[in-house]
Amino acid sequence: MRTILVLMDTLRKDVLSAYNPRTKVKTPNIDAFAADSLVFDNHYIGSTPCMPARRDIMTGRLNFLERSWGPIEPFDITFPKLLQENDIYSHLTTDHTHYFRLGGEGYINQFTTWDFHRGQEGDPWVSKIRDPEWMPEQYYGRLRKQYQANREKWINDEEAYPTPRTFRSACDWLEENKGETDFYLQVEVFDPHEPFDVPDQYMNIYNSAYEGPFFETPIYGKVDVPCEAVEYIQQRYAALVTMTDNHFGRLIAKLKELDMYEDTLIILTSDHGYLLGEHGLFGKNYMHNYNELAAIPLMVRDPKGKRRGEHTNNVSQNIDIMPTVLEYHGIAIPEDVRGHSWVSIINGRSNGKNHAIYGAHGITVNITDGNYTYFRAPKADNQPLFEYTGIPTTIRHYIGESDPTSIEIGRFLMRTQYPVFKVPINQPAILDGLGDMSAYTRDSLLFDLKRDPLQMTPLQEREKEAEMIDQLIRVMTEMDAPQEQYQRLALKR
Repeated sequence: MRTILVLMDTLRKDVLSAYNPRTKVKTPNIDAFAADSLVFDNHYIGSTPCMPARRDIMTGRLNFLERSWGPIEPFDITFPKLLQENDIYSHLTTDHTHYFRLGGEGYINQFTTWDFHRGQEGDPWVSKIRDPEWMPEQYYGRLRKQYQANREKWINDEEAYPTPRTFRSACDWLEENKGETDFYLQVEVFDPHEPFDVPDQYMNIYNSAYEGPFFETPIYGKVDVPCEAVEYIQQRYAALVTMTDNHFGRLIAKLKELDMYEDTLIILTSDHGYLLGEHGLFGKNYMHNYNELAAIPLMVRDPKGKRRGEHTNNVSQNIDIMPTVLEYHGIAIPEDVRGHSWVSIINGRSNGKNHAIYGAHGITVNITDGNYTYFRAPKADNQPLFEYTGIPTTIRHYIGESDPTSIEIGRFLMRTQYPVFKVPINQPAILDGLGDMSAYTRDSLLFDLKRDPLQMTPLQEREKEAEMIDQLIRVMTEMDAPQEQYQRLALKR
């Protein structure tokens, strides 16, 4: 059994014609793959952003209810490790630099082998004390000196960009291992994540006439640039999606060339979306999880071609990847897994999953049934709030370092006897450096997705809200949410 997971960071579903026939973004290779796959119309994130989403994928459990951005924990059961224990080779090829920074410990070690392609975002790669040769004097948003230094490695050379190198590496790995019938390959590209750096030939597709200041990375918060700059950043994102699609097409072509396409399970998805000016906002994490962020693409090509070219309304999310891969490979699914395998869906039946809950640690907890979404805001003081971890690293720093005397240690998690730190939290880790962002999620919101797919007009329907609250409590309980989460959200069990 062969499985390939392709993970494109920050890929929004509404830019793909499989979900939005009116899109102007050109993705011919993803379009062709969608036509040959089962397309999930109600696929949602779990934990956000990058590393929480990856822990969801690897463990089949929601990270965000227990902790923020962080490593693979000592007590985690991951499916790449289970594959290895059953003599199935696993390989990761990626340009995702967060695997190699504080808070990303242990992920690559789950694989038999791995490959890393450097240069994305703030990857401390090119070592240059003086300023890079090209630093614009005028610009909107953020400008990273380190990234400007890194990009000198690929200016005017598309093949030298990290995404093309990552897909080329996957093609080379397949060539080296052609004929093998039992493996798991994870092909993971950071694009189309910001900075929206893309070769000119892709920008030319979108006929940009922008003449304003340099702009590749928006600052998270309210849109504070002219309308023409908003349109331009949307064009840059579109161009980057098109470049990523081009190199995805090369991977599919290589599989067909090697006669490995027809009988391989191939999964294409993302970790989260991104606001490009919608709702008057840029970025992610600090605001409500509108569908531009939370509803992500999922296409699954069954190795026997089942349900090819069809769509399904079954609710799903990325914690379902682990049990799906294990079931396809004939490996028992651990009891602690909370995801639901898609195998029964691909065979034309329900898998029993009716709701998905999702969010970032310490902010809102959100639920959808595919017809409605409900964003549950915390109380004004956002307390009580804790993180539970055996390895207290998070993005950019260590959890609890400001007040180590307040940290407890004990056996606080039901699924393990491994002792963990219980760290009181006043400010969610993912909001560090952004100041007080609580105003963006002060109110709980309910939306009818059929009547209001863009989530512009919150409903004032107490009966429906009460129904969604009941479902939220039920699913949080199923997901082993810590008890204080109900208090923080003012939910009565």
